[in-house]
Amino acid sequence: MPFTPFHMGSGILIKALLQGSFSLMVFGWSQIVMDIQPLWVLINGHGHLHGFSHTFIGGSILAVVSAFTGKYLSEFGLILLGISNASQPIKISRLVAFVSAFVGCFSHVVFDSIMHSDVQPFYPITLNNPMLGFITVNSLHKFFLYSGLVGATIFYLVQWRNRHPNKKINQDK
Repeated sequence: MPFTPFHMGSGILIKALLQGSFSLMVFGWSQIVMDIQPLWVLINGHGHLHGFSHTFIGGSILAVVSAFTGKYLSEFGLILLGISNASQPIKISRLVAFVSAFVGCFSHVVFDSIMHSDVQPFYPITLNNPMLGFITVNSLHKFFLYSGLVGATIFYLVQWRNRHPNKKINQDK
């Protein structure tokens, strides 16, 4: 099913670990971009469900598209969500946008390769999918859930710590 939120679990964990060096919004946008092709196949009933978009070559192309478009959409989205403001907007660097988009697209290919038999991640080199069934779909879903929960906890704790640093006691009284 396209546009599942499961992929976001790993993104939340990466965001918690990398903080400002990773954009969860660009990562999320890359997940949507990756699944436009499967959605199109589901709507019109023609084509390979997890086709070229779910290969490393296709994912690379979509990562570039996601980075360029996601940077600006995310900056605007941060304003709409009230996380940023128009007078002093949060800017996402091109490097952060590209890292986030490539992590998003490549992880999407890997995770979908594990769970979907029609994914051919190394096309056109081979049609084989050596990742298929590496772990069970149930285990993969648990990984997404637990990584999201752990990531959210870490992110919250880091943010709380940054807002409430320990006050140094003046020893020179």
